Amino acid sequence: MKRNIICTVCPMGCRMTVEGEGTNITKVEGFTCKRGEEYAKQEFVCPVRILTSTVKTDSASTPLLPVRSDGKLPKDIIIKCMEVLRSTSVKAPVKSHDVIIENICDTGINIIASGSLE
Repeated sequence: MKRNIICTVCPMGCRMTVEGEGTNITKVEGFTCKRGEEYAKQEFVCPVRILTSTVKTDSASTPLLPVRSDGKLPKDIIIKCMEVLRSTSVKAPVKSHDVIIENICDTGINIIASGSLE
């Protein structure tokens, strides 16, 4: 299998080509730094993302609280995680970095507050 990947590690945005099957990578071309090569390999085998979103609150003045994952989540379960966030509501007070959802979708990653709610 062959995949084209644009690197997001730095502003250069290298266009890379990765070849392989499953976790066996046979060739990576187009990178200009070691970080880009590692990014391409990770993206080929198991793409991951930081999830940023909002959850509902019980506050009329602040109906939504910004949240994010405290680690990278596998890209293929982001939709499932969003469904959990959609059904979550928090009560004040919440401080920035408080854990809102522990171990979302059994990933070992927590969803934490990105802002505060008084």
